[in-house]
Amino acid sequence: MKGDDAEPGDLLRGARQGDGDALGRLLERYRAYLMVLAAVQIGRRLQGKVDAADLVQETFLEAHRNFPLFRGSVEAEFASWLRQILAGRLANLLRRFLGTKGRDVRLEQDLALELDASSQALGGALAAPQSSPSQQAVRREAAVRLADALAGLPENYREVIVLRHLEGLPFAEVARRMGRTVDSVEKLWIRALGRLRGVLGEVP
Repeated sequence: MKGDDAEPGDLLRGARQGDGDALGRLLERYRAYLMVLAAVQIGRRLQGKVDAADLVQETFLEAHRNFPLFRGSVEAEFASWLRQILAGRLANLLRRFLGTKGRDVRLEQDLALELDASSQALGGALAAPQSSPSQQAVRREAAVRLADALAGLPENYREVIVLRHLEGLPFAEVARRMGRTVDSVEKLWIRALGRLRGVLGEVP
């Protein structure tokens, strides 16, 4: 398997056969995706008190350590498994900040559902709603691709798309969070979507 040209499915098969390098490269494919999902939860629940990059790195370490427990065989199942791990790490952080002790299974379940919803919103951000199982799988793959494209945008473009599409905030609240006027945010959003579509059009 050759470096960055390898398909996620090939990397997943290699990882299941014990190829540690394939697993590392596979996880790296999901860095931008998990960063977006983590940033949404940090913004909602922790008001930016935690670095999303640190949270994603902890998720990768746990995924690497526990990969033998993964029972899926396709990319969508792997993405779901990573979201479950991220939910667990987020729950640990929330317990630490709230000063509570003991595992809260319900909190982890709620976080997992919210991460799933964010992933679906990310995958459908530039597409019409789809509902069949095969279309949902395509949307999950699109979510990873779209997160990679977002990572290449200027920070203010990325922020307005995340706040508007993933957090579902009205323009007035997006403006408040970004310290801008509603008019400037609406114009920024239009430019950001145009740039994002341009980037996605260049990605095979």
